[in-house]
Amino acid sequence: MPSSRRMILATVAAAALVLLTPVPVDAAAGDRPEWRLPATGASVIAAFEAPAHEYAAGHRGVDLAPVDGAIVAPAAGVVAFAGTVVDRGIVTIDHGGGWVTSVEPIIASVAVGDVVAAGEVIGSLSTGGHAAPGTLHVGVRLDGEYVNPLVLLGRVPRAVLLPCC
Repeated sequence: MPSSRRMILATVAAAALVLLTPVPVDAAAGDRPEWRLPATGASVIAAFEAPAHEYAAGHRGVDLAPVDGAIVAPAAGVVAFAGTVVDRGIVTIDHGGGWVTSVEPIIASVAVGDVVAAGEVIGSLSTGGHAAPGTLHVGVRLDGEYVNPLVLLGRVPRAVLLPCC
């Protein structure tokens, strides 16, 4: 694993344990995909909440609303999963470099192995999961670890560690 990714993951883990708030990732521009929200005109209505540890409660993504139109690929990549998990449709796109985006609930218009361009329609909003009707859940992983999707938009403030004692 390149040292920049190790440093990013270490920063994410340390900030999550200390602050339990959205975590910044200072990846070099060349290391992260050109990324956008997968729903035009939507806003974040439920923020990312880093879990205290791998199995703890948290919100490993953001919820967007209102979502009325098509859902688009937030960045170029290859569809790694398009199907149903429990009660909702999910599409997962591998952007390369360890970056993966998943969106749900969705009625997929793509299939595993499809190459998608940023902004290309990948499906339409469905129902299911924890997302309220009319909302879309978006999760991003870097090398298997969930990170705040807003990191890819440059919208997450830098973490400030406070003295502990």
